[in-house]
Amino acid sequence: MISNQFDYIIIGSGLAGLQLALSLSRDEYFQNKKIALLDISSKTENDKTWCFWEQGEGKWESIIHKSWSAGEVITSNKQIDFQLEPYRYKMIRSIDFYKYVLAELNKISTVEFIHEEVIAAEEKENTVTVSTPSQTYQASHVFDSRIPEEYFSNQKDYINIFQHFKGWMIEIEKPIFSPDKFTMMDYRLKWKNSTSFTYVLPISPTKAFVEYTFFTPFTTDETVYDEQLKRYIEKYLQLNQYKITETEKGIIPMTNFPFQKYHSNRITKIGTAGGWVKASTGYSFKHTEKKIEMLLKNIKENKTFHHGLYNAKFQYFDKIFLKVLEEENEKGEWIFENFYAKNSIQQVFQYLDEETTMAQDLKIMGSLFSSAFIKAFFKSL
Repeated sequence: MISNQFDYIIIGSGLAGLQLALSLSRDEYFQNKKIALLDISSKTENDKTWCFWEQGEGKWESIIHKSWSAGEVITSNKQIDFQLEPYRYKMIRSIDFYKYVLAELNKISTVEFIHEEVIAAEEKENTVTVSTPSQTYQASHVFDSRIPEEYFSNQKDYINIFQHFKGWMIEIEKPIFSPDKFTMMDYRLKWKNSTSFTYVLPISPTKAFVEYTFFTPFTTDETVYDEQLKRYIEKYLQLNQYKITETEKGIIPMTNFPFQKYHSNRITKIGTAGGWVKASTGYSFKHTEKKIEMLLKNIKENKTFHHGLYNAKFQYFDKIFLKVLEEENEKGEWIFENFYAKNSIQQVFQYLDEETTMAQDLKIMGSLFSSAFIKAFFKSL
């Protein structure tokens, strides 16, 4: 029987909701807290692939599908090869993540799953009431992964670049792939004057995930992805015979929309809705892990839940980058060529993890010095 009263309600059992629920349930500080996860979806499909870089072994090793120790970025002008040590680039399939976390949470008696659609979450004094079509639930605090409606209605007021993509898992008979090296970006096949590239993750000598990706202020028809994927596989992988075993597509917002303004005293926005996706890259897995660690620390120290979750310096850097892509989208290839060619991959990862000093930031900025960035800098003030 499902209770109606909880200490915490998590709306949405995606990446952020499940990571948060697992972290709460494993922390002794919260062992007696009653937690509800509300989501109409039961998470039984492989709907996403998450990739991230990490030094050494992390907490997700048991579900890592594949990892790489080397990579490359290919542009029209050059090929940039890199060894990742001490990092590895890791891949997790969402179905493996869902199965693992749900199995772990099902062992915890204080965690309940409620498969209903959330209609509203209303804050009143010391409690929050969460409504579904058939029921209401109360909690002292709610973690909400629903994107604010204002994001959709006020898009013209902010920079909006969309990372949109389609990928195929392909299998072939003859072993041609190098399973220890992945392709971060290959710009040899671009769509018109846009920031568009191919991303290749070799799983085995006969299996690879090939994705065509855009960083653009617009989206496109699905046929464009299909055409570009076919061209890339035929021209650059030199394959005419292959089997498509899985398909993945999606859109990730890359924006300076102020998601952090939508927290309240008893409702904390999480995931994309909380601004946890890195605006300049679309990466979210490790950023989510780090935000949750800080969130739990804030609760234990009796601070505002979202205290310190946002770094204004890096939000500003991301805004400048997005402004360049918004106004001169064709410059994406030049930006990433210089970013990876003039900085070590270890410095790049450290910067994207928001762990660099100002001196390191200045070096990276110097590698991207151009009139486009100067204009974006002043427009972003």
